[in-house]
Amino acid sequence: MFAKHFLAILLSGPLVLATAPAGFADQTSQPTNQSTPANAKQTSEQVQQLVAPIALYPDELVAEVLAAATYPDQVVEADRWLQDNKKLQGKQLADTVNKQPWDSSVKALTEFPSVLANMDKNLSWTSSLGEAYMNQQQDVMDAVQVMRQRAETAGNLKDNSQQKVKKQGKTIIIEPADTQVVYVPTYDPWLVYGAPLGVWPGWYAYPGLYVATPGISFGFGFGVGFFGGYGWGWHHWGFDWGHRTVVFNHNTYISHSRTFINRTNVYRGRTAVGRHGYAGGTRAAGSRGFAGSHAAFGHPQHGSSQRAFGATNHAGMAGNRSFGGHSSFGGFHGGGGSHGGGGRR
Repeated sequence: MFAKHFLAILLSGPLVLATAPAGFADQTSQPTNQSTPANAKQTSEQVQQLVAPIALYPDELVAEVLAAATYPDQVVEADRWLQDNKKLQGKQLADTVNKQPWDSSVKALTEFPSVLANMDKNLSWTSSLGEAYMNQQQDVMDAVQVMRQRAETAGNLKDNSQQKVKKQGKTIIIEPADTQVVYVPTYDPWLVYGAPLGVWPGWYAYPGLYVATPGISFGFGFGVGFFGGYGWGWHHWGFDWGHRTVVFNHNTYISHSRTFINRTNVYRGRTAVGRHGYAGGTRAAGSRGFAGSHAAFGHPQHGSSQRAFGATNHAGMAGNRSFGGHSSFGGFHGGGGSHGGGGRR
């Protein structure tokens, strides 16, 4: 309950609680995304910055992330649950996940623990992405396509043994080369698209999802077979690019999250009502800062809070160059690039 209460406090303030570290200033331009009043439309550049970390993922994974971002409290719960249940393997893990009360999108992301952990670690970004998806769905979908086009122009998006890149008119579709094995690309979201983007304030480059070069690498692949028998698994997600909608089980996905309801009151310094009806004031969130969120949830951080939330110079934040898988997710499958450690923290 304390975790949920603190998340409500976090979400009750402006979604961006930090500014870009000074060390970032001489590496990239200043961030384009600043605190946005309730219901104010974000610019195209701001939305593009939001989707930059995931735009080059396979379509199904982008769909899962966008949907799950509307449930930031569940993202936190699921990531911490995975950390506390590392002994669960294969079908036993899938069966246990299936019993959890999370949204289907959050359950689906347990197939990709590093992606889920990244969303937990960068919770301010996750919340902002979820709110943008709820309020500006068409703009978010358009931004994904713009960023893919930019990556293609920069020579960083192409067919290989891990993925297929297809075109339908001007629409770029990314699919796994093998329908049973999914490779998550490893890249610097602020450099891979050609002209550098402003770094998201406080961005933490999660090891295994970041490479300190302008290009893309691939590590191990995730087999999705263990989760195939559930209605929330990999093959149940996708896009209807013509209508710019996320598709779940052949229908338009509709989030029932209550996380972003009553945002007008939030920005007037009142309270935010979350999914379970908890509330918190903006002052506590703003004064504490996002860097303290992991400690407040009762879980130790990996390293100091300053390092975890972006006080390290961007150029020195080169993480593991591979994306680690885990045997409980269908086994390892070798991929291009360097190979690294396990998928869970």
